[in-house]
Amino acid sequence: MAQSFDLVLKNGTVVNHDGEGQRDLGLRDGRIAFIGSIDGSQGGEVVDCTGLHILPGVIDSQVHFREPGATHKEDLETGSRAAVLGGVTSVFEMPNTNPLTTSEEALADKVARGRHRMHCDFAFWVGGTRENAPDVAELERLPGAAGIKVFMGSSTGSLLVEDDEGVASILRRTRRRAAFHSEDEFRLRERLGERIEGDPSSHPVWRDEEAALSCTRRLVAIAEETGARIHVLHISTAEEIGFLAEHKRLVTAEATPHHLTLTADDYARLGTLLQMNPPVRASRHRDRIWEGIQQGVIDVLGSDHAPHTLEEKAKPYPASPSGMTGVQTLVPVMLDHVANGRLSLARFVDLTSAGPQRIFGIAGKGRIAAGYDADFTVVDLKRRRTIENSWIGSRSQWTPHDGRDVTGWPVGTVVRGRRVMWEGEITAPATGEPVRFSETGA
Repeated sequence: MAQSFDLVLKNGTVVNHDGEGQRDLGLRDGRIAFIGSIDGSQGGEVVDCTGLHILPGVIDSQVHFREPGATHKEDLETGSRAAVLGGVTSVFEMPNTNPLTTSEEALADKVARGRHRMHCDFAFWVGGTRENAPDVAELERLPGAAGIKVFMGSSTGSLLVEDDEGVASILRRTRRRAAFHSEDEFRLRERLGERIEGDPSSHPVWRDEEAALSCTRRLVAIAEETGARIHVLHISTAEEIGFLAEHKRLVTAEATPHHLTLTADDYARLGTLLQMNPPVRASRHRDRIWEGIQQGVIDVLGSDHAPHTLEEKAKPYPASPSGMTGVQTLVPVMLDHVANGRLSLARFVDLTSAGPQRIFGIAGKGRIAAGYDADFTVVDLKRRRTIENSWIGSRSQWTPHDGRDVTGWPVGTVVRGRRVMWEGEITAPATGEPVRFSETGA
C-alpha cells in the first residue's frame, strides 16, 4: 500500500544507527514514518536535500535564556530563535532566573511561557537548594523538568549549595541524573585576592584548576556514597578528565565548544568577552578535554549559552559578568572541528543527540528512527562561512567567534516535522513543546 507523508526530505545523506547513507525520510504527524526510497508523489511537500547531511536534531542541554528576570539580555523566544538558526532542535534551560526555578509553580510558569512561544522544544532544570531538598524527588518528575541542577560554586545568580551535607541532602532523594556546576566555593572565596582589576586574564588564576578538581572529587565521593547519578557540567581542566576516567559508573560529563576551541591566549584579543565560569584556561586543558572526547570520558556537548549585553561585558574586570552566547554557534564551530579532522561526524552526533537521549532518558528524540519525533539538523559539511555578530539571533547580538571562518554550516532545522529554519530564515510559527522523558512519563 502506498504511504502518504506530510513532508519528504529527499536525496540527503542520513546519519543514523545504520551509519551514513543516502535515504529519503517520510514524515507524518510530526514523527518519522519511513526511511528509505520514496516516490516524490507520496509527499505533500518535498524538499530536495542533495549534497546535504541530515543529522538527528541537536540537543543543547545547557542554556541560560534569562526569562524571567533579565529579559533585556535574552528571553525564551529570542534564545530559542538563536537555537534554531544554529540548527538546535531542543534545549534544556537553567534555573538561575529571577525568580529562581526552584518550585513547582516557578517551573509551571516557565513551561507556560515556553509553549508555542519557543521555536524549539524545551525542558527546564529545577534548581536544587537546601530548602527544597525534601521535595526534589517530586520536582524532578514534573512535566517539563530536565532534572535537578545544583551550583556548588557561585556563578550568575544566587543559587548555591557549597557544602557536602547540603549536596548529599539533595542526592539522597534524586532518582534522575542531577547536574552540577562543580567549582569549590570555599576555595573561590579564599582566592578573591587573585583577581586583578582590569585584567580578565586573571579570571582563571582566581578560579584555578584546583577549585574545579577538588569540587569534582567531593561531588563524586558524595555520589558514590548515596548511589546517585550525576552529570558534571562544562569540564574545564585536564585534571578532571583523568579523574573522571576512573569514575564513570555514576558520572557523566559535558564539554563546551568554548573550552574545546578557545584558550587563555584569547584573553588578549577578547578581554571580558571570554570571561566564563568555569574559565577558559591554558591550551593544555583544551587539549586534554579533546582527549576526553576521544576516550569517551565526555558524554555530551552543551553550549552554556549565557548572554549578557555588550554594555555589561564592557565593565572593567571583575565587575564584568561571566557568560557568552553559544547556542547558535555550537553546530558550526563543532562542524569546523569535523572538517579539520579533530572530530568524526558520528562522534558529533553521539555528543549532541544520542548522548543526551541516553543519559537524560529523553523519550522519542536523539535518533533518526521510525516512530521518533521528526527532529533534524540539516547541514552542509562543505559550506564555508564566516561567523559574524550580524548573524546572531540572541537579544545580546554578539559572539566571541565573530570573524571566525568555519567549514560546515546549519542549513535547516526541523522540529517535529516542521521546517522551522531554512537557509538562515525562520520559516514557521513558534510551536515549541516540552521534551518528554522516559523516567517521568511526562
